[in-house]
Order: sequence, then C-alpha cells, then structure tokens
Amino acid sequence: MRAWVLKDPKPVEEGPLELGELSRPEPGPGEILLRVKACGVCHTDLHIAEGDLPLVKTPVVLGHQAVGCVEKLGPGATRFSLGERVGVAWLHFACGKCDFCRRGQENLCPNAKFTGYHVDGGFAECLVVPGDFAYPIPANFSDLEAAPLLCAGIIGYRALRLSGIEPKGNLGLYGFGASAHLAIQVANYWGCRVFVFTRSPKHKELARELGAAWVGEAEERPPEPLDAAIVFAPAGWIVLHALESVRPGGTVVLAGIHMTPIPELPYRLIYGERALRSVANATREDGVEFLRLAGEIPIRPEVEVFSFSEANEALLRLKRREIRGSAVLHIQALDF
Repeated sequence: MRAWVLKDPKPVEEGPLELGELSRPEPGPGEILLRVKACGVCHTDLHIAEGDLPLVKTPVVLGHQAVGCVEKLGPGATRFSLGERVGVAWLHFACGKCDFCRRGQENLCPNAKFTGYHVDGGFAECLVVPGDFAYPIPANFSDLEAAPLLCAGIIGYRALRLSGIEPKGNLGLYGFGASAHLAIQVANYWGCRVFVFTRSPKHKELARELGAAWVGEAEERPPEPLDAAIVFAPAGWIVLHALESVRPGGTVVLAGIHMTPIPELPYRLIYGERALRSVANATREDGVEFLRLAGEIPIRPEVEVFSFSEANEALLRLKRREIRGSAVLHIQALDF
C-alpha cells in the first residue's frame, strides 16, 4: 500500500513526510482492517512532524481522523461487518484495567496508545484498529465531512463539557480552526453566545458565518464577561488574555496537546475562583456522544480537500493558518 511516512521530524517547509510503499497490515485478534477513504489533518500531526512531540515510533504514518470501510476482520472481531463504514480517532487503545480506566478516564490511561503516534495512522491506503476503538459514522456525513469530526470534533466537545458552559452562557473561543468551527456549532445548538478571538481574516469571516456574537483578537476584551473560554491556539501568552476575559468562577480550558510556555501568571488573574484546566485526549464515550450529537444538530464541517499527494502541502497550509475549517486528505485506495 502507499503511505506517507515520517522518519525524521523537520519543519514542514522542508517536506517531512515521504511517500513510500509499505506492506498492507493484517488485523490481529479483535482488530479490523480499513480501506481508508479520507483522513483529516490535525495540528497534532503538525506537532509530531515538526518534533514538538517526541517520536515514540519511527518511521510512523501520521493521521488520526480516518474514515474507511472494513476490508478484513481479525479473529474475534464481531462489532463491525465487512464493507461497513467506520471512523478511527486519536485513542487507539486503553488497557481497561488501570485506576484511570476503571474510573472512566481512559483518556489518561498510562498504557494508552494513540493513532498516528504509537501505531501507524490514516495517511495511508489501509490501517488496522481494534474494533472496540472504532466508531460507526452517522449516515448524513460524507467521508470528507466525517473525518474532522473524529478529533477536531471530539476534542472540541470534550473541551466544551470540561468548561462547564451552560445554555445561554457566554463562551469564548480563542483560535478558530478545525476544532473551534465545530465547537461553535454545538454551543449555538445549546443556546450559548459565542465570542471568537482570532487574527486570521479568513477565520473571522467563517466565525461570523457560523453565528458568532462577536469577533475580535486575543488582546481585545469582549463586550461582556465570559462564563467560560476554550483556548485552541497553541500559544501560551493567550492564556493570560483568556483569564482576563472570564468572570469570577469561570473556567479557561486549554484544548491543545502542545502549547508554547505560559508566561508568569499574576495571581489576580486566577483569583476569584477562576479555574484553569487542560484537555488530555478523549474517551470513547466522548466520541460516541459527540458523533450522535453531530448527526442530530446536524453539524456541517467546513473542509478544504487535498489529494493524497498533497499531504505535506496540507501540513504547510495548516501551519500558516490558511485552512478555512478543516484540512482533509482524500485518499484513493488502489486495488490489491
């Protein structure tokens, strides 16, 4: 099969991914083999490609927002049928036995493995995933629309839940890329007023189209205090501005897997029982709940489609903040 392989991290301007031929993987017990149709391109892929996150497997195939059809079933894999369309997300495996897993916090499992990081991901024509960690895709989404739901959507949903935002509350979104443009649609559905902070003119335009009550930049103060805020941008300096804009008792959630250093924090910004918390991965329950909700609303992902040959270009455009909504690779599988 063809796959984009990362051997050595480097700036995406230098094209870190190499197109190569790999043996098609075989599903083991409880696993399924997917013929990949589409895979979203995530900021986490960018952080891995550029070395912000240390490589734990080399070479590795990136991509953890894959949509495909079941091509082969491993022994004992009974959850899905041949030909069924399913999705693959960041969480590839959790042990189910540790204290975190037993408390319903499998996202914090010390034995967890992640797609496109510990195991090969979806920038390829095929991938293998445990059947218990794959998701049925709502029928009202195309392959290209469904791909960003599997990380950008799920992580945004978990961030919304951890923020404690309530219906009709004031919510701030700092950064308006793949996750935020889906999260705003959930927040609107819940009746929230959403205030968006972004520098990109393209992102400002999309935020207004999706119903933002106000659009500005991170250094600005919104016209009303925020009940909660989510920082999607991987820039630590923004955290201080988010805390400035959140009312006493409010919460600021950091939704990224990587962030530049947060500057020294004046105590007055956290005083007043403001809370600052991070999002670490997501649980399968988050995925199931979000995909069901996405189908009910229904969410409409904005996608920019790249051909399979344009994987490095997609990462570069993502780094330059030139993507309106989500970047998705359209993967045309060969016959074997």
